[in-house]
Amino acid sequence: MPRTRLAPSPTGALHLGNARTFLINWALARQRGWEVLLRIEDLDSPRIKAGADLGAIADLAWLGLDWDEGPVYQTAELAPCRQAIECLSRAGLLYPCACTRREIEQAQSAPHEVPGQELRYPGTCRPEKAAPLPRHVFTPDPSADGGAAPAIRIRVPDEPVVVHDQVRGVQRINVQATVGDFIIATRAGLPAYQLAVVVDDARQGMTDVVRGDDLLGSTARQLWLYRYLGVAAPPRWWHLPLLLGPDGRRLAKRHGDSRLARYREMGVPVERIVGLLAHWSGVTARREPMSVGDFAARFDIGRLPGEAVTFTPEDESWLVADHQDSLNRAKTAGV
Repeated sequence: MPRTRLAPSPTGALHLGNARTFLINWALARQRGWEVLLRIEDLDSPRIKAGADLGAIADLAWLGLDWDEGPVYQTAELAPCRQAIECLSRAGLLYPCACTRREIEQAQSAPHEVPGQELRYPGTCRPEKAAPLPRHVFTPDPSADGGAAPAIRIRVPDEPVVVHDQVRGVQRINVQATVGDFIIATRAGLPAYQLAVVVDDARQGMTDVVRGDDLLGSTARQLWLYRYLGVAAPPRWWHLPLLLGPDGRRLAKRHGDSRLARYREMGVPVERIVGLLAHWSGVTARREPMSVGDFAARFDIGRLPGEAVTFTPEDESWLVADHQDSLNRAKTAGV
């Protein structure tokens, strides 16, 4: 049975950009007969916000999305990731790395100008000779202070990997040239995102992964892990163009409050949210309210805009046009 997953990370509230991706993912699943798993990706412990998991579940349910299994939490079952690390270690693919972000930035051949962008690891700690890690190196330690233990990196070759994407077509990405050897286990002894996603997608039978095209680089890294681990055939990937703010950057808090919870608390009908997402997704030529069922029936991946979509002040005005009084009360209350 084909399967996909809705996989929010409880590092903050879901906003309109997240909603568009999840809605398209869900619509594809219901159109094509895929099972849907709800998976909470809660491994990024320093950034996890209390209650954000329940907030995400409530937001998805409010949109009208459903799922066939879950919610399941990544942190509930870490043994498969530890087994994967042992497998990679026996193959001589791993090594410990104690470099800090500042040290990596100072080692760059060119100035780093984009805040928050991932740095290329220059291989400072990479040993010349591959060898298995001592078994005790990967020992989960929730009390680690972030600097007491090394992270674990994986060797990747200096050659492109080919991503066959259902939306973007064939993409060739050289992981070594862009980010270098990447981290698969953190200083706290927890699996890093790239490893956990591959292990969980493989063991949970994921055949289709739908997400934003800002994660194409992650997909290339995950393809190397699929090859090294040999756990399953990689899924089909569907990378969707992002939702941007008026400044051309990915939609975020700096563009104002576009949280689903805010619109729900204001009393904005969910059909208005879905209607705007439908307009952005090529379903309608203009903004108009729409039920989630109509979206699933009418959405056509072939009509999805090929470029990023911008959330404009006009879009916001259309959403809250009949609810300005509620918005003003929310601002007065400090919400």
